[in-house]
Amino acid sequence: MARVLTVNVGSTSLKLALLAEGSEQPLAARELPAPAAGGSLAQLGEVLAGELSGADCVAHRIVHGGERFRTAALIDAEVRAELEQLAALAPLHQPLALAILDATTKVLPGLPAVACFDTAFHSTLPQAASTFALPAAWRERFRLRRYGFHGLSHAHVAREVAARLGPGLRLISCHLGAGASLCAIADGHSVDTTMGFTPLDGLVMATRSGSVDPGLILWLLEQGGLSTAEVADGLEHQSGLRGLAASADMRTVLASRAAGDPAAKLAIDVYLHRLRAAIGSMLAALAGVDVIAFTGGVGESSHEIREGALAGLEALIGDARVLVVAAREDLEMARQARTLL
Repeated sequence: MARVLTVNVGSTSLKLALLAEGSEQPLAARELPAPAAGGSLAQLGEVLAGELSGADCVAHRIVHGGERFRTAALIDAEVRAELEQLAALAPLHQPLALAILDATTKVLPGLPAVACFDTAFHSTLPQAASTFALPAAWRERFRLRRYGFHGLSHAHVAREVAARLGPGLRLISCHLGAGASLCAIADGHSVDTTMGFTPLDGLVMATRSGSVDPGLILWLLEQGGLSTAEVADGLEHQSGLRGLAASADMRTVLASRAAGDPAAKLAIDVYLHRLRAAIGSMLAALAGVDVIAFTGGVGESSHEIREGALAGLEALIGDARVLVVAAREDLEMARQARTLL
C-alpha cells in the first residue's frame, strides 16, 4: 500500500492528505470546510477525483470505536453499521465522519477503506483508570467506561517523543485545540486520559464545558426547566471558551485579555486552572514524568498557554523535558492502514 489517502474530518474542517510510504511530506494535501461548516460533498468529490487521485487505500479518522475496535479495522457493511450505532457517543464527530466515508466510497469505490479510531490508543487503560464508580448493572448493560479520545494524536506524540529521546519514557501528552485532552503515556502505552465516555469530559475546550458536576446537569433538567436537547446543545456548543468569553477562538480570547477584558481574563484563568490540575493528575498516574509534550493548534502556537499550564508545577515536574510536537494524525493513520493491509 504505497499511497494512503487520509481523511480527517473535524467539526469545522476536513483535512485530506496523500502520503507515500517512507515520506512525511504529503504528495498532495487539501483542507476544506467540513459539511457542518458550509463545505459540500460535491467539492470533496472533485478534489478526490482530481489532485488527490492515485491512492491505493483510504484511511478514515473515526472518533469512537466503542469496546470492540481496539485497532484499525477494514470497513465493510458490518463495520459501517457498528460505527453508526456508536454515533450517539460522539454526536459532533461520528455522523459527520460517516457521511464523509460514504461520499468518499462513492468516488473511490474500488479502494480498501480503513477506520482508524481515536479511542483505540486508550484500550490499554488499566481498569482503575477506565472504570466508573457506577452500578454494575448500568456498566454492563450500557458498556459504561472511560474510552478516551484524541488517540491518533497522542499515539503520534508518543512515537515522535520516542524517536527524539528514546523509548521507555513517562510522557504527558497535551493535545490542546478546539477539543482538548491529556494522556499519561508509559513506555508508549496510554495509562490515563482526561476524556471519558464521550469527548465532552475533561478539560475546558473551545465550545465544550469539559467536566462538570453531574448533579448540576440533573438540576438543569429537573429544576431549571431545560430540555435534554437544550442541555446537550449548551454543553457541546455554547460552553468552554465561548461560554466564558463569547469566543471559541483562543487567539481572540488571549487578545481580549491583553486588552483588559475581564471576561477573557476569567476564561483563561479557568482554562489554565483545569489544565494544571489535569497535568497533576496525569503525573500522579505515571508516578513522575520525564517529558511533557504540547500538540494541537493551541498547544503548538501559544507560548502563553504552555507557560501558564506549567506555572507553579516546577517542583512536581522537576527536570522533565518540555517539547512541542506538530499534530500529524495523518501519519499515524497511514501507518495504521499500512500495518493492517
